[in-house]
Amino acid sequence: MAKIKTEFICSTCGHKSPKWQGQCSSCSEWNTYTEEILQKSTNSSLQKPWLDKPKKNSSPELIKDIEIGHIPRVLTQNSELDRVLGGGLVPGSLILLGGQPGIGKSTLLLQIANLLNKKVLYISGEESKEQIKMRSQRISSDSDQLYISTETSTEKIISSAKKIEPDLLIIDSIQTLSSPSVESVQGSISQIRESTNELQKLAKDSNIPIFIIGHITKEGSIAGPKLLEHIVDVVLQFEGDRHHLYRMIRTTKNRYGSTDELAIYEMKADGLRAVTNPSEFLISQSEDEYSGSAIAATIEGLRPMLAETQALVSDAIFGTPQRSSTGYDLRRLNMVLAVIEKKAQLYFGQKDVFLNIAGGIKISDPAIDLSIMASLISSLLDIPIDKKFCFVGEVGLSGEIRTVSRLEQRIQEAAKLGFTHIFIPKNNMKKNQIKSSINIMGVKNIKELNELLFT
Repeated sequence: MAKIKTEFICSTCGHKSPKWQGQCSSCSEWNTYTEEILQKSTNSSLQKPWLDKPKKNSSPELIKDIEIGHIPRVLTQNSELDRVLGGGLVPGSLILLGGQPGIGKSTLLLQIANLLNKKVLYISGEESKEQIKMRSQRISSDSDQLYISTETSTEKIISSAKKIEPDLLIIDSIQTLSSPSVESVQGSISQIRESTNELQKLAKDSNIPIFIIGHITKEGSIAGPKLLEHIVDVVLQFEGDRHHLYRMIRTTKNRYGSTDELAIYEMKADGLRAVTNPSEFLISQSEDEYSGSAIAATIEGLRPMLAETQALVSDAIFGTPQRSSTGYDLRRLNMVLAVIEKKAQLYFGQKDVFLNIAGGIKISDPAIDLSIMASLISSLLDIPIDKKFCFVGEVGLSGEIRTVSRLEQRIQEAAKLGFTHIFIPKNNMKKNQIKSSINIMGVKNIKELNELLFT
């Protein structure tokens, strides 16, 4: 009989321990160790014969003698997904797609499987073939090269992949797979790690791109040890509320491209529709002017877009004023408030402050600071800002408006959407002679902004 060995594994970082610990010695998280049963055996049935393949020559080579070949990418026929992948699918890549339940992960990949016009193997451990067929007919016409399987054993999945030789393999989801070489239940840390390792070997040996759908925890991170994200080549994160129309995909890791790209989709009855112009839903279409609203020109990856920043400043009902921010860093909001109080003598000490980036998008670009500041002052004074005004600039601690990068692209985007004025850092005007149909206003500090807009 094979000897059974138990280990305690941290569910956050994957650290192993021979005994249970209250706090992980690797990541310092509390109560994350779970007991896993591992089987150590020399039995040939556990040596993963389904992965056996002659190894390539791996002898050391001089770096100057290594030739770099062109890596052909496979377009998914989905422009937004190709953007976040860095230009399409790389053969042999392992891609992890995570997101909340019901947000559209399976829908998106099934759309791609039907539109790719290549041989695709779709593995589902959560739905029956009939359910997948019904959803496929709802979102698009069925492809004549799409194979469906409801298998959960990695051994049988890999055997099917070697038999069919698909151009793309989709796994829905990694938490439902189990490897015969691990004596743990489906969804356990050991099974997730082992199954991912086997799929990675399949991808590299067979040169097949593989999509893996991953569940997320209540904190919003991808379920399973962090080691799972280290194994794969690309990590895509689905964002958004499943009760709203718009969805976003961010790249948190990409070995083949940039991690700054953002894909935006609109959920419709027939599936996800790519939004090629994000400004169409990030900016309010109302003709009425309200205080506390300002438009920022921001950059996401390589694409400029405009976003509406909304602020509400009201008297604090309770003793301690509230500070709330959605889509913008709360600590940076507190910094901007402190700068306004110090340099413009406008006080928020006894005011509740609520800030929101319209459309549910999260923005980390510091160039939206000027728009945030304008919307806060507008709400405090209850004076609306002209809807044809746009703002670009980073706010410094001394109240100065600092220069930003790729200013010309931001200005061109604002001009294209019909804005008449754009407020930019004055130092940017000195460095670059920018010519545009839009009226460019240079702002040196917060005092100048306050005088130009509200006096």
